[in-house]
Amino acid sequence: MTRARSTFCRGPPDGSRPATLRRVRDPGFLDAVRSSYDHVAAHYATLFNDELADEPMLRSVLTLFADLVTAPGTALAADPADGYGLGPAGPGRVADVGCGPGHVTAFLRNRGLDVFGVDLSPGMIAQARAGYPDLDFEVGSMTALNHPDAGLSGLNAFYSTIHFPTPELPAVYREFHRVLRPGAPLLLAFQAGDEPKHFTHAWDHDVDLTIHRRRPETVTGLLAEAGFRTVMTSLYEPPSKPGRQYAYVIAHRLPS
Repeated sequence: MTRARSTFCRGPPDGSRPATLRRVRDPGFLDAVRSSYDHVAAHYATLFNDELADEPMLRSVLTLFADLVTAPGTALAADPADGYGLGPAGPGRVADVGCGPGHVTAFLRNRGLDVFGVDLSPGMIAQARAGYPDLDFEVGSMTALNHPDAGLSGLNAFYSTIHFPTPELPAVYREFHRVLRPGAPLLLAFQAGDEPKHFTHAWDHDVDLTIHRRRPETVTGLLAEAGFRTVMTSLYEPPSKPGRQYAYVIAHRLPS
């Protein structure tokens, strides 16, 4: 699913064992999400391909995530004494889920990751492939990722789970848990708040998109139930957007 953005950054303006590669039926609301992002893909790519240049907070969070993937001794791994401990998850590929036009995927590649992008919208994937032909991009849904069990060394979902109502999130987080190696980091970013907001027009096009804002403690609780241990939660209120908060959560996939 494509990341949705506000004028700050997000939201429409205002070796492993073989996988059972499943084809789970997507929730119906994702049809509207896919169609909306297909319509806006070209304009969206023009607007946001350079956004990280002006957003030091976003660059910092993404760099921290990249460091957790690559640096020894920073990821949770199985330990006979207590079930988990510190150690590297091991080298491997990283998924940028909801990659949109691919600029975050490219940023993570430039931070040393073997990264590929996934997006629900074929239109967005076309923009990503055109903009970054040296990177791998695929059309897919985070509800049923076409990757083996325990095959990834990291997963970034940067403002890309925001169109899921909270009751749908446990299934998404379980899918993230399935594809990640024990110890691998997961990065989530989302708008903090309580009320959803629906958009019918954004980025000069008619759309049908709902942003589900939520509290970090809601997300970390659901992550724990899905088999993750949260190691960082951060709230950011941009100076240009007083009263608006954006949340960043990093968690590690616990051994089963």
